[in-house]
Amino acid sequence: MAYTIITNLLIFLCLISITKAVRNLNSINNQDESPSLLVDQVGTCSLLIETQGYTCEEHKVTTEDGYILSMQHIPKAHNGTKADKPPVLLQHGLLMVDGGTWVLNAPDESLGFILADNGFDVWIANTRGTNYSRGHTSLCPSDPAYWERSWDELVTYDLPASIQFVRDQTGQNLHYVGHSLGTLIAFSAFSKDQTLNMLRSAVLLSPIAYLGQMSSSLARAGANFFLGETLYWLGLHEFAPRGEAVAGLLSVICKNPGVDCSDLMNSFTGPNCCVNSSMTGKFLEHEPQSTSTKNMIHLAQSNFAFYSINTTL
Repeated sequence: MAYTIITNLLIFLCLISITKAVRNLNSINNQDESPSLLVDQVGTCSLLIETQGYTCEEHKVTTEDGYILSMQHIPKAHNGTKADKPPVLLQHGLLMVDGGTWVLNAPDESLGFILADNGFDVWIANTRGTNYSRGHTSLCPSDPAYWERSWDELVTYDLPASIQFVRDQTGQNLHYVGHSLGTLIAFSAFSKDQTLNMLRSAVLLSPIAYLGQMSSSLARAGANFFLGETLYWLGLHEFAPRGEAVAGLLSVICKNPGVDCSDLMNSFTGPNCCVNSSMTGKFLEHEPQSTSTKNMIHLAQSNFAFYSINTTL
């Protein structure tokens, strides 16, 4: 019962946040925000990787349609031994994370560090619109046109650019590891024979095609009631789960005695047997993150296909 109440309350407050965001949309869009300033100087290397004692390099990858993506490179093991095995590209999933998801836990519990310590040359991808991949050659995130894309563009531009970048930097074909949305865009790219000639293997974790079978009641309700289309119709092109109302609600609820915020996270992500509850605070510092509203509409389609434009929008 309490779970249902929290779920319904979150949906209600999401709608409040939407209304407030729409009221502020025009003033935000009119701000003078230079695209060049969106290439962040602080990133995953300094915040999550170097703090664990690993060497890390920040790179920028520019896609054919002008998006500037961050990429992290871990070239050595913790003991300083240089990688002597092929490169591995790690591609994160949807909404809750960016590439930092691979290095959020302790070194013996984070795939990025485990691979580096076992001699692999580790590269971490970040899709457009996440915290450190908000740059563009001509657009700002406050421009609606910046968010006019779905996962079709991740297939056509982001993934090929990331794989090509690693191939060019290393001179080697690479292994690919994708999680959630990272599996969906891989399946789609592979079906068109994109990038296959540059890969040694692909490991696909928690593969998805669309949202209808998710165990998260909150996310499933959003898909079933097409909240993404409502957001788009209201003019909110960025799907930002860290909206003011939702963030405030989470802050209040998490401070209440007897409330386990790891369970609250599960209301968004679905039940998870293996979440380290002591790390919940760190997870919430970095998650969830933005995506495009059209991406959510695309995922709410009931089949595995290209983006279908709804003429009512």
